[in-house]
Amino acid sequence: MAISREEVLYIAKLARLEFDREKVEEFTHQLGKILEYINKLSELDISDVEPTYHVLDMVSVMREDVVGQSLPQEEALSNAPDSKDGFFRVPKIIGGE
Repeated sequence: MAISREEVLYIAKLARLEFDREKVEEFTHQLGKILEYINKLSELDISDVEPTYHVLDMVSVMREDVVGQSLPQEEALSNAPDSKDGFFRVPKIIGGE
């Protein structure tokens, strides 16, 4: 499957990229090769291949959420450099004075 120069320019426009004439020709050739390869892959018989969402078998390393005892507010704030009215106090970073 070939790709035209106009299609490459259209894709570049969608991606908000600008290329000189030489780069457009280079990308036209490269994208054409990529599409040829993808087309070749479509010739493979994959009827016996089980669908996967990842190439490796993965096991979740996340623990189950379990309700537990929370820190008391005073203990949570005990190492805070600054607190006010039971909350962490941090420098203002948005807006003016």
